[in-house]
Amino acid sequence: MDLKLLALMAVLTVVTYVPVSHAKPLSLVERCWCRTTASTVPQRSIRELRFLHTPNCPFQVIAKLKNNKEVCINPETKWLQQYLKNAINKMKRSKQAN
Repeated sequence: MDLKLLALMAVLTVVTYVPVSHAKPLSLVERCWCRTTASTVPQRSIRELRFLHTPNCPFQVIAKLKNNKEVCINPETKWLQQYLKNAINKMKRSKQAN
């Protein structure tokens, strides 16, 4: 009887001292913010744009609208491509000026 009690105490000691992992579950790590994208969002209704690039997901563009909704925009949208191109050129010009 004492041997079973000793074995139980040993198992409980090992279980209580095993380090706890603080990593996120795999299902949450691989989940992308944008599951679907909209290609027709009026530019006038957009308050701000956020750009996300995560290791497991493609480039994602999230637009916060004036009505506080968030919509994922297709990064291949023509006006968005032009917007990004202009922003990059503006950044290059400001670096050259400094």
